[in-house]
Amino acid sequence: MELQKPRGTRDFLFEEMKERKLVENTMRKVFETYGYQEIKTPIFEDLSLFTLKSGEGIIEEIYHFQDKGGRDLALRPELTAPVARLYLNQLQKAPKPIKMYYFGSCFRYERPQAGRFRQFWQLGCELIGGKSPDCEAEIIAMAANCLEELKLEDYNIHLGNLGILRGILSQNGVSSDQQDQIMALIDKGDVEGLEILLEELQLSPESREILLKLVGMQGHYELIAQVKEMINDYPDALASLEELEELLIMLEAFGFTAYTVDLGIARGLDYYTGTVFEIYVEGLGAQKQISGGGTYNLIEIFGGEKVESTGFAFGFDRVMEALKIQENIKSNKKNVEVFVAPISTDMKLNAFKIAQDLRKNSISTDVELVGRKLKKVLSFADNLGANFVVLVGARELEEDKVTLKDMESGDQEQVPIETVVEILQSRLKDL
Repeated sequence: MELQKPRGTRDFLFEEMKERKLVENTMRKVFETYGYQEIKTPIFEDLSLFTLKSGEGIIEEIYHFQDKGGRDLALRPELTAPVARLYLNQLQKAPKPIKMYYFGSCFRYERPQAGRFRQFWQLGCELIGGKSPDCEAEIIAMAANCLEELKLEDYNIHLGNLGILRGILSQNGVSSDQQDQIMALIDKGDVEGLEILLEELQLSPESREILLKLVGMQGHYELIAQVKEMINDYPDALASLEELEELLIMLEAFGFTAYTVDLGIARGLDYYTGTVFEIYVEGLGAQKQISGGGTYNLIEIFGGEKVESTGFAFGFDRVMEALKIQENIKSNKKNVEVFVAPISTDMKLNAFKIAQDLRKNSISTDVELVGRKLKKVLSFADNLGANFVVLVGARELEEDKVTLKDMESGDQEQVPIETVVEILQSRLKDL
C-alpha cells in the first residue's frame, strides 16, 4: 500500500518553507508596525458558528463531523467568524478599537484546481470598534504596505461601497433578501442574470439603468463627480458615495493613491455593510484575487451589540504563487552559517562542545554526526551552504586551536579556540 497525502493538500519542503516563512514574517512585521496584535483560534469550531454566518448551504462546502460526545463540529473554512466569536467570548469590554491579526490554515471541501486547495492559509486582520472611514483607510493602506514590502508587482486594489447599490434598491422597495440575491449575481459577474432579476422585481426603468451602469463603472477619484450626477435623487446612495469620497481623501493622507474605484464589487456576503475592497494580481488567471475585505456587522448577527468592524485577509497561497511567478522571493538559501567537524572519532566530543558554544552565541551551527571522512564532510557542508567549517583535530587541540576554513575562498587558518566565536561573529557580520 502506497501512502499518499489527502487530495487537495500539499507538502512543503525546506526551501519552500523558507520562502513561505520569509513572506509570513514580512507581513507580520507590517501588521505589528500598525499596532496589530496576533491572536490564534481553534482549527475546529462548532458547526453552528459557520451556518449562522453563511447559512445551511455551507455544510456542503466544508469538512464537518461529530465528536465522541455527539457535538457537531467543523474545520474552519475561514477566520472572520472565529475572530468574531473570540471577541464575543473575551473582548467585548476591552477598550476600542481592538486591532488583531491572525495567520492559520483553513479547510474547504471543494474540487482542487489551480490556485485552489482543500487546505489553504489565510493571513489577515480585524479592526473592531473603529470609526469609518478612518479605520478603512488605515487597513487598505496597510494591505498595500504589505505588498510593497514584498515587492509584489502588478497588483491593483479595487474599492467601492455597497451602500450605493443598496441605497438605490431600498428606495425601490427591494427587500434585504432580494438585495442579497442581487449582490450575489453582481459578485459572480452574472450580468444577464442580474438583468433578468431586476426586471422580475419591477424596478423603475431609470433605477434599472442606473444600477446596470454603476456595476460596470471603474475609475479613480474623478469618478465620484460622475456618479453624483447619476444618483442625485437617491439620498441613501448619495450618503454612501460621500463616505467613499471621504475614504479616498483619507487614503491620500495615508500616502496611498494607487487604487481603482470599482462600483461593481459586491463581495456576495450579506454582512458587509459599507466599504468593500479586493486586491488582484495580473498573471494568476482565474485566481487573480489575492485578498478581499471591508466593513461588516457580523458580531450583531452572532448576538452581540452592534459594533462596526473592518477586516481583510490575504489568500496566502495565492500571494506565494504571485511572488513565484514574478520571481520576487529572495530567501536565504543557506541552512547554517558554520559546520563543525572532528578530524577523527576521538575528537567528536570536543566538536560537540565547540558547536554548542557557537549556538549559544546565536551562530547557526551544524555538527558532524555520522562519522564521514574529511572530503565528504566538506562536500556536505558546502551542500548546506555553510559559510565556514571548523575542523577539530588532535594536533591543533594540543595547542588549544582549531582550523577555520572559509568555504567561499577555500582559505583556511588555525585560530585559538577561545577566539573562534568572536572571529566567526565578526566575519559573518561582514558577509
